[in-house]
Formats: sequence, structure tokens, C-alpha cells
Amino acid sequence: MTLLRSGSASDTGLVRSVNQDLAVETPTLFAVADGMGGHAGGEVAARLAVDALAAAFGRQPTGAGLSQAVNEANSVVWEHSRENPELRGMGTTLTAVGLVNEDGHDVLALVNVGDSRSYRFHDGELSQITTDHSLAEEMVRTGELTTAEAAVHPHRHILTRALGVSSDVAVDLWRIQPARGDRYLLCSDGLTNELEPAQISEVLSSVSDPRRAADLLVQAARTHGGSDNITVVVVDVVVGEDVDADAAPVVAAVNSDFAPAAEEAGAGPPGEPEEYPAAVADEKPPGRRERRRAKRRERRIARGRRLITFRTLLFVILLGAVLAGAYYAVDWYDTNSYFVGVNNNELVVYQGRIGGFLWYNPVEVKRTGVTTADVPATYVDALHAGVEESSVASALTYVANLEAAKNCELNPSSGFCAPTPGSSTTSPSTTAGSAPPTTAKAP
Repeated sequence: MTLLRSGSASDTGLVRSVNQDLAVETPTLFAVADGMGGHAGGEVAARLAVDALAAAFGRQPTGAGLSQAVNEANSVVWEHSRENPELRGMGTTLTAVGLVNEDGHDVLALVNVGDSRSYRFHDGELSQITTDHSLAEEMVRTGELTTAEAAVHPHRHILTRALGVSSDVAVDLWRIQPARGDRYLLCSDGLTNELEPAQISEVLSSVSDPRRAADLLVQAARTHGGSDNITVVVVDVVVGEDVDADAAPVVAAVNSDFAPAAEEAGAGPPGEPEEYPAAVADEKPPGRRERRRAKRRERRIARGRRLITFRTLLFVILLGAVLAGAYYAVDWYDTNSYFVGVNNNELVVYQGRIGGFLWYNPVEVKRTGVTTADVPATYVDALHAGVEESSVASALTYVANLEAAKNCELNPSSGFCAPTPGSSTTSPSTTAGSAPPTTAKAP
């Protein structure tokens, strides 16, 4: 009997605006999917894939069933993208582990497509189980790059295999003996792009609760840059086979294309996984047609990744230009307006719109020294509400006109208005909103 305990965490990161990762946790199935294909496509692809995976695995909870479930998930995403032109090119990575029983033995069946990863933490050591299906990893396998060079290669995010980008997909399958005390880590590349294996091991070795460990790993990746979505699932084997610390369980890797042949060849139970590679070796190598199809699929995926990156960059540039234009338009609209108002019974010239506009509040630019008692009473209410003018100069002219009009009220003489000593001698303006000019007769 095998008993598992798990915990998961996910975060959008510091750069992306949408989280296109998804995590799956059930008593017997655990998975991480990292969607791709634009703002909506990645989310849709990941959701379709994990839903189809869980449904298909529930119908056939075996190692071969889990591999077939990935193929069904691929078909669902592929067909959905064909039926919806706006989602063309969407896809997702997928790494998953399921607890199955084969020939009376509990086995952990693990599948992988893409560059999301699965690790095993055993006896204090972290080892990567899956192999990235990426252009950089292919170059490492052919000797063109070192592992260190691949980690910073500009094409490290170009996938050579993913779900939903073609009508069929090759699935990597492993069968693993569950050993008590072992811990498995499933994660998107948002974690491994930011943290070194030693940093991951430190968390897995020091935090016993799987949920807490997942949270700490996600937060650490976010702190170290958070350049992508980050998703982590930690699975602990609470009850399982007791294994000698000096003899770790054997992990056998089998490509799903050859899994049926391995079963027909009479491969032994999960306790004897070394027989699976032998069955694979008996298969014929891929023919010329299969190789051509694989290359075309790789080019499609690489092309899709580049287009997504270009479109995202273009969207960000256009959005920034629109926001900047809107900001400067609002700034111009507000700062090119003035009005005369009242502050503590004194007439004051303000810059801005009456009552404020958006985040701009009027700014005091000139105190006139003229009070409401110095202007005709009929204009006081309008001044309290605010009287718009086109510039500071026109606002001061308006105040001078009001003051002159008041002087005329106080000192009329035979129809001739003369300013009192000390008053403004500015000629009245006839602009809109100005106080009516005074009339003067020739002596």
C-alpha cells in the first residue's frame, strides 16, 4: 500500500500580467501545465489539457492509461485550436505523476511533454527525472552546448515538443517504485529559470510540510526575478516500500510510442524496471517520414514561440504609447486653463480646471490683494464659483476691471468715472466673462 501527501502553489510572477500555469492535486494524480499562445490561448490550452488528463486517467488509472490520457489531452487542445481561429497556435507543456497499481504492485507513473520538469528528492539528493523538450536541450545532447551555456541560451525557451500544436505527440513515460520518505517535485520553468538545484534542495530538505515547501519555492523564485509564471507541486511518499539508502529505486524511462511493445514483450512488474529499456531497444528506429514529421513539428513550435514573443512585445509598446499619450493630453488640458476664485475673501488666480480634473487639483499662482469688498457685489457669487480666463495676464486684467468698476460706483461725477488714488488704472477688458467697462466723457 502507498500513501501520498501533497501541496502546491502558483504565482503570476513580476513580469507577466496573467498566470497561464495550472496545478493539479488529487489523491492519485498530480500535474503541472504551462500554457502558451498569447493572453488567452495559454490559459485555455492549460485548462483543457489538465481537465482532459484527469478525466481520461480516471477511466484508465494505469501507466499506459496515463500516457494515453496525455494523448487525449493533446487531441482536445489541438481540435479546440482548429475550431477557434483566435486560439490558433496555442499549446501547453505537461508533466504529471499518477499512483497506479500494475500486477499487484503500486507504481508511480510519470509522463512529460515540454520543458516543465519533474524531480526526485531521495536521501538528501535532488535528481531531475524528465528531459526538457527544448532546442537548447537538443543542442546539449548533440554536444553543441554545455549545460551552463544552455541555461542562458537565447533559444532555451523554444520547445521541440508540446501539447496541442499538432494532431499527435510523443509522450515520455517513466515507471518508478515509490519509496517511503521520497519527495517528488513537479514545476514549470518559472521555478527552474530562477533557482539553482542547490537552492531547491535546501527548501525540500528543511521544510517537511509539502504545502509550505511549495509556497517557499514559489516565493524564492519570485524574489530572484519572477520573470515568468511559477507553479510548484510537491508530492511526498508517506507510506511505501522501504528501500536501502545505498540502493535507490531504479527509474526506467520508456517513450509512450513503445510502451505497448514493452507490455507485449512480457516486461516484468514495476519492481523490475530494467527490462523496459530492453524492450525499447527491440523496436525499429523511426523512419524517414517520421523524422521529417518531427522536424516540421519542431519548426512549427519554434515559429509559434517567436511569434508569441513578438506579438507580446508589440502589444506592450502600443499600450505604453497609448497610456503616455493619454497622460500628456490630460496634463495639457489641465495646465492650460486658469480661473479667478476667492480664498479668505481675497481674489486669487488659480491654474487648472474649476473643481479639479481627474488627479489634478487647482494650483494657486497669484494672490491679487483685492478683496470681495473691492469689487461690485453682483460679481461676488460668480467669483466664489470661479471665473475662467485663458491666461494669468487676462485673469489679472479681469480683477483690475472689477476693481475699477467698484471705484466708478463709489466716485461717479457727471457721468465721468475716475479711479480713486491708489486704485488700478488698467483699461477695462471687453472679453467674455470680464466686468463691463466703465464709460468716460471728455472733460
